[in-house]
Amino acid sequence: MENHTLTKNAGKTASGTFLSRILGYVRDMLVANLFGAGMFADAFYAAFRIPNLFRRLFGEGAFSAAFIPVFSEYLHTKDKSETQKFLNAVFTSLFVILTIISILGMFCAPVLAKLIAWGFTSDPEKMQLTIELTRLMFPFIMFICLAALLMGILNTLHIFFLPAFAPSALSMSEIFYMLAIAPMLGGGNQIKGLAISVIAGGALHFTIQYPKLKSLGWYLKLKFTIDNEPFYKHPGIKRIWILMIPAMIGLSVEQINSFIDTICASFLESGSITALYYSNRLMQMPLAIFGLAFATVSLPALSKAYALKDMSTYKDSLNHSIRFAVFALLPAAAGLMAIGLPSVRLLFEHGKFDYAASVMTNSALFYYSLGLPAYAMSKIFANAFYAFQDTKTPVKTAALAMILHVILCIILMFPMGVGGLALATAVASYFNMVLLIFYLRKRIGKIGLKKILLSGLKSFTAALATGISAWHAVKISANLFISVPFAIFVGTAIFAIIVKLLKSEEVDVFLQMFKKRQLKINK
Repeated sequence: MENHTLTKNAGKTASGTFLSRILGYVRDMLVANLFGAGMFADAFYAAFRIPNLFRRLFGEGAFSAAFIPVFSEYLHTKDKSETQKFLNAVFTSLFVILTIISILGMFCAPVLAKLIAWGFTSDPEKMQLTIELTRLMFPFIMFICLAALLMGILNTLHIFFLPAFAPSALSMSEIFYMLAIAPMLGGGNQIKGLAISVIAGGALHFTIQYPKLKSLGWYLKLKFTIDNEPFYKHPGIKRIWILMIPAMIGLSVEQINSFIDTICASFLESGSITALYYSNRLMQMPLAIFGLAFATVSLPALSKAYALKDMSTYKDSLNHSIRFAVFALLPAAAGLMAIGLPSVRLLFEHGKFDYAASVMTNSALFYYSLGLPAYAMSKIFANAFYAFQDTKTPVKTAALAMILHVILCIILMFPMGVGGLALATAVASYFNMVLLIFYLRKRIGKIGLKKILLSGLKSFTAALATGISAWHAVKISANLFISVPFAIFVGTAIFAIIVKLLKSEEVDVFLQMFKKRQLKINK
């Protein structure tokens, strides 16, 4: 029953994420059409890396990893009044910290821009634009991190669809800007206006979630004193900081690796940063819908099980999340590797985004896709440690993985270009995953690896057939609007048939869920 609930919640998260990602791709296509893969786009995406890094540190990354287990413990062991005080203390702390960071970030924009895009120093105009965009977008951190706090609260209260859909607010803001306002502006002002629309999207992200929190009987208020003590002395805040400081490194490995990728890409040919961004966006689609859906719902579930000292449910939930993430992501990886180039061309090759940019983007997408299962499993296994409030072990594994990533980037960036940077990320992610499994087994004993490997072997067999069939199916027509959807349909059908023939347990659960939903509709 617990696993059915986990899968159901992951389904809600996946549905919300899917809708959000669709809007995200509409936004990306509009940006690609308007700015291509030249100076404006490179400067924008380089500048956006900086607030995105802080977003991982103080938003849904390190902060959520520290906050959700502590909030779950308060929720299941304290009364509502104490829990509400804890939420107010957290909200106030975040608000104060983010205000200071936003002001300092805007002031230090020149230093930060030169750090993130070192290679731009040879082009003063490009560097100056990156500095200006960094300064404009820094307040985004305030809104997006407070929105992440709402997401963590709602997820722990078993609300999953709305928090997963809420990030689409950023896409909606940018889409509205590009369609309604950008045509009236010139090139330089167009990209600056896009940066301002990012801030508006962050504010909307927070705003659309808050009414749901209120409807559940909770709220967030600035309270500088709680029980006659300064807010920062609340015991819950102290525990979050103790957990959060190491988690800043552990959970932010993806963003730190992206930071390193951006620095390396700034030394490569023009358009490399943009190619990395778009390839990562495409890879993130299946990762977010399936892998991160189970990562999102697993942390509250594992935290609850640990708070109640139910290790049997804890291990079962972990095993279930891993198997389903692998089941969904192996065929996605095979599909992206097989039809990556036509998919990139269909989505982005319009306006100023040409065939050369598509080829460069696909070279990164191919190698990013190799790491898809590892990205998801690393996050879920890290959640296993966060659930029992151990943020130090994932730091050890992440630090070692980052060292490997840097070494591989330096070795591969010039002979392989952006593809080498993506390959370095994939290899480092598998290394991180293996280390997490090793330390977790030492900590809690057996976690059902045989069951995971057997399920993974079935999924891998079906995924191999998916990639081969999609690669052949995409050749049916020169019209990408026909060939790409047809290849996706064929690949998905082949995967479904083979996993059914192999009697994969995961496909049976999905079919049972579908039947139950159909019964509800018919009634």
